[in-house]
Amino acid sequence: MRKTEAEISGFHASPEFVAALQQVLVDLIELHLQGKQAHWNVVGTNFRDLHLQLDEVVDFAREASDTVAERMRALDSVPDGRSDTVAASTSLPEFPAYERSTGEVVDLITGRVYAAVDTLRSVHDTVDAEDPSTADILHQLIDGLEKLAWLIKSENRKV
Repeated sequence: MRKTEAEISGFHASPEFVAALQQVLVDLIELHLQGKQAHWNVVGTNFRDLHLQLDEVVDFAREASDTVAERMRALDSVPDGRSDTVAASTSLPEFPAYERSTGEVVDLITGRVYAAVDTLRSVHDTVDAEDPSTADILHQLIDGLEKLAWLIKSENRKV
């Protein structure tokens, strides 16, 4: 049956849906920033490899935050990536200042990646209930972040 103009409307996200994506956004932005902090200040054994791996985390988090923000805009929501908003609402622990050893940075960044994944997993059902297409984006981000965490944490693994 053909629709009339009055019957056509776009998807309208609930406030809970928008809040879920906003939390994902701020955690990804914070992961990007903390990854850069680690990248600039890591020292020690296997420095170069970890330095380059940190750039992979930074690039992934930056691209992922852009994907989430643009998805929010496509659904007529307004993302807020301002620094004061990110600092006030991220769930990631604060990253310590100053130089850090490679072993310590491996553990710190792995923890932050998993914190971002925890956020993605915690909002998944809310997002999936309203919009499975957006949930597919979250699935891809979880997969990518968990792979990065595995690659990085393997630096400290002993067998």
